[in-house]
Amino acid sequence: MANKINIEVTYALPNKQTLLALQVIEGTTISEAIEVSGILATYPEVDLSQNKVGIWSKTCKLQQALKDGDRIEIYRPLIADPKEVRKRRAERAKQEGRADKITGGRPNPRKKTEE
Repeated sequence: MANKINIEVTYALPNKQTLLALQVIEGTTISEAIEVSGILATYPEVDLSQNKVGIWSKTCKLQQALKDGDRIEIYRPLIADPKEVRKRRAERAKQEGRADKITGGRPNPRKKTEE
């Protein structure tokens, strides 16, 4: 008889989270475990060809074999590019005087302004 391992499969939306605990045969891949868990029936919008997956916050390939205690996480796509958001926030801070226009850091109150 094949050894069984305990794993978890999780997916989260802003207003609803699902964590399923199950036992699978040792050597099961991430994609097989997701299929067996039934989470795709609960969340039909999940497309494994589009959504990234990971184990304990580290992205992995769907063909990776699981170990005992692994938690598979299905990630949602980002709604905004973090780099672009940071650039806009920095630009706004410069315009509002909360950041130095040259260095981008906090303005030095002791620095004499040239007029």
